[in-house]
Amino acid sequence: MSDNCLFCKIAKGDIPSKKAYEDEDFFVFHDINPAAPVHLLVIPKHHVVSMQAVQADDAQWLGRMMALAPKLAQENGCTPGHEGGFRLVINTGIEGGQEIDHLHMHIIGGPRPWDKRAAPAA
Repeated sequence: MSDNCLFCKIAKGDIPSKKAYEDEDFFVFHDINPAAPVHLLVIPKHHVVSMQAVQADDAQWLGRMMALAPKLAQENGCTPGHEGGFRLVINTGIEGGQEIDHLHMHIIGGPRPWDKRAAPAA
């Protein structure tokens, strides 16, 4: 972990967050500025700056991170199956939209505001 990293401080509990999941390798919390009804951030507990710093020997923990996504999405309100779903986003580097220098995956989902099926009958 890095002493100066915002996400490392959140994972250590030094900065409060709304935790959704935690295990030995990952800390998952709700985004403070959600882009959808479900918006989680999955961070590895060890400090990795971005996907650009990932090496071949990181494949195992990255695979576990990806495999957690469907479980976390459903447990936090995303509809399962073809009619439901969620989006995974990993921004990488400044040009890729990364704002915090700690690799993190967004799980974004829930009913879309423009989904006519979810609108009440007139």
